[in-house]
Amino acid sequence: MNGLAAYSVMQEQEQNYDELVNRHAPLVKRIAYHLMNRLPPNVQADDLIQAGMIGLLEAGRNYDPSQGASFETYAGIRIRGAMLDEIRRSDWTPRSVHRKARVVADAMREIENEQGRDARDVEVAEALGISLKEYHAILQDASGCRIFSLDELNSVGDVTRGEVGGVHAGPFEGLQKDAFKGALADAIAGLPERERLVMVLYYDEELNLREIGQILGVSESRVCQIHSQAALRLRSRLEEWLVDSRED
Repeated sequence: MNGLAAYSVMQEQEQNYDELVNRHAPLVKRIAYHLMNRLPPNVQADDLIQAGMIGLLEAGRNYDPSQGASFETYAGIRIRGAMLDEIRRSDWTPRSVHRKARVVADAMREIENEQGRDARDVEVAEALGISLKEYHAILQDASGCRIFSLDELNSVGDVTRGEVGGVHAGPFEGLQKDAFKGALADAIAGLPERERLVMVLYYDEELNLREIGQILGVSESRVCQIHSQAALRLRSRLEEWLVDSRED
């Protein structure tokens, strides 16, 4: 191939790349605003969108259609991964919120191990020596905390950004991921009915908190509390699987 032909091919590839990225730019905003629903109010959507655009650009450069995944599926994983990386780097949640969330998860685990059933709100509050109102306030604060998120499983049980259309994990890592996904599915299935419904509507149906509140007939803040309590309950039940993020 002569120099002119090679240059023409490069130009065509670059044009296709730009078109692909421009066409899927709205996907970045959609994912960013979906994540915003579970993050503290001081998190800026622009920061997530900026990180997501980097993920989209990476997806455009690295996408390999021969791997079988559609570009939108591949790009969605890279975009979400880039945003989660930004969240992890910044971690806007105060340490006190992390500590309180861990204390709640520990109390839940102790009660459930002792009683052999789901820990109730009032029992957790009593174990912590606080009022029910104070307990619900902790849940509200913890709703944006990185205690546990189905979107953050790439450290344990989800597909990492580098593995999609790239280097795949070995057999042992694959078995670990499958085992974790099985444990996660069992833990979600074992949630109290309302918590399980909130998780399904939020993650599977991708409804926002307001829409879920309309279905359940409760306020958006109450849905936030239920979601947070479900996440903490999953955290307590999957403790052995999760990377220890405890702080000194």
